This record gives sequence, C-alpha cells and structure tokens, in this order.
Amino acid sequence: MAFAHAGTATASKPGRAGMRIPYLLLLPGLLWLLLFFVLPLINLAETSTKTPIAGGETGAYEQTFRLQNYVDAFSENSAQFSRSFIYALLATVLALAISYPLAYAIAFKSGKYKNILLVLVIAPFFTSFLLRTIAWKQILGEEGPVISILRTFHLIGADTSITATALAVITGMTYNFLPFMTLPIYASLERIDPRLMEASGDLYANGLTTFRRVTFPLSMPGVVAGTLLTFIPAAGDYVNAQILGNPTTKMIGNVIDSRFFRIVDYPTAAALSFTLMAAILILITVYIRRAGTDELI
Repeated sequence: MAFAHAGTATASKPGRAGMRIPYLLLLPGLLWLLLFFVLPLINLAETSTKTPIAGGETGAYEQTFRLQNYVDAFSENSAQFSRSFIYALLATVLALAISYPLAYAIAFKSGKYKNILLVLVIAPFFTSFLLRTIAWKQILGEEGPVISILRTFHLIGADTSITATALAVITGMTYNFLPFMTLPIYASLERIDPRLMEASGDLYANGLTTFRRVTFPLSMPGVVAGTLLTFIPAAGDYVNAQILGNPTTKMIGNVIDSRFFRIVDYPTAAALSFTLMAAILILITVYIRRAGTDELI
C-alpha cells in the first residue's frame, strides 16, 4: 500500500517538461515585443541624444549624449504639447458623453437588436481611418449637410465655416475614437447583475439614484478603460489635425511627423516622442490612482 501511494504521488507531480510549456507558449509573444517594441524604443532613446555632425550631410548625426535636446524640443513646441492634451481631453469627454448612453441602451434596452447595434458600433473599423477623416472634411465642408442645416436655422453666419478649425479637429477625433470608448463601457455594463438594480428599486431608490449609487460605480472599470483607450491615441494623433485643421491647430504628432520625414531632424523628433510618452504615462498613473480602480477591463 505504501509503494502504491508513493507511485500515485509521483505520477501526479508534474514533470519539468510540463512546467516549461507555459514559458514556451509565451516565447513568441516575448520575441515579438523584443523585436518590434523594446529594440525600437532603445534605438529611439539612443537617437534622442545625438547631435548633427559638423559639416556633415543632412540627416547625419553622432552620439554625444546631449540631454539638452529634451529641454529644447519641449520649449520650442510647448504650445503643440498643450494643444494636443487639450484636444485629446475634449475629445475624450465628448466621446464619454456620447458613448455611455449608447452603451447603456445596448446593454439594457436593445433586446434582440443588441448584436446588430454592436456591429454598427464597430462598423467604422471596416473603413480606413484616413478615409473616415476625409469623409468628415466633406461632411463639415461648405457644401456639406452640417453647414447647410446650421445656416438654415440661422445658427451661424453666411461667412462662418467649420472646416480648418479646432472644432473640426475635435469632432473628427471624437468620431474616430468613439468605438474605443463604447465597447469597454458596454462590456462593463453587461456584467452588472440586474438583480442589484432590482434590489435598489426594492429599497425605494428611484432611477436616478440607482444609476448614481449602483450602475455607474459598477461600470467604472469600463469608463476608466474607455477613457484611456480614447485619450492615449488622441493625444498622439496627427491625421485629424492634418486633414481637418489649419497651421494654428497643429498637434505634437504633426510636429514629430514633420521632424522625422520633412526636416530630417531625428534627435528632436525622438526627444519629442519620448517626452510625449512620459507625459502620457504620468497622466495615466495619476488618473488610475484617482479613479480608485486597477481593473481596466
């Protein structure tokens, strides 16, 4: 009996090969991150401290570990940094104001049409980001429906235009990132047990109180995830500002694009990229701590 018991215990204990399987499954993903994230990030950091070679060709730089590049890059483009975060914040707030009622309706009021509505939410992803932005240029243009309706009701003057303005840029950003806000909020609302809201009603809470004390707090993980998924890409976006804006609405993404591909000023572009990433990381850390949740999905 003792031998049989020992043999059973030995057989049930996993071998070394079995313990290695999870690490082997992680290996392709780790290699992908190393090749396409870590190494480019290291190269970007190394480029950000270079200086032009005296008498060299355009785009020729040498490593001098000049950290002053960061100070110069930020001071010269502080207006674009501020504008990027302001536009991203406004687009995030507008997306939240639109997405929460939409996600709530899909989660609790849509019935058999739930799947159809979810498909409509993600349908814009079937079209190129660039084409969607160009379409908004037509919608907000002089011959578009928005201007025609506003002028019909005398809400704007005959010479007022929306294209090439900050409003157009924020509108385009809000639309393009709206699904990133809607889907996490919907997923969070979908997981709420309806019996909790019924219990709130049994305790004589009205609809507004139930929403304020039960529904919204329980959906906070989705709100936090949605705001992050919207704010982060919006802060680094440059397509909307390029197509829907004007020279006075340029964002930091436009400056980085120009420095990399037009001016060929690689150190400044790399320093701006790192500064943007650091600023976003700090804001995200503060926001998550203030939101009081680490559960993002």
